[in-house]
Amino acid sequence: MNPPSPQDSHAHIHSEDSLKKLVNRLSRLEGHIRGIKTMVQENRPCPDVLIQVAAVRGGLDRVARIILDEHLSECITRAAAEGNIEEEIEALKTALDRFVV
Repeated sequence: MNPPSPQDSHAHIHSEDSLKKLVNRLSRLEGHIRGIKTMVQENRPCPDVLIQVAAVRGGLDRVARIILDEHLSECITRAAAEGNIEEEIEALKTALDRFVV
């Protein structure tokens, strides 16, 4: 994961178990994307390729859901306790505006 940027209000730290699960999921998706690239290079049927693209899209959605769940349960809770919940909610809204198109 990238280090927090200067405008980040805090560094998000995943638990070791959570980080391992996220990295494993992303590694599987990375391999899946390489497989799709190979399918395209081999001129495999478009419907077959589209099915695999849909599978990757679903996998990315699951990764995003895990990250969102952790953010809501950890970061938002912490921000509420620290008294800066409005700032954290605005940052989340900005991210969701880009995510949900």
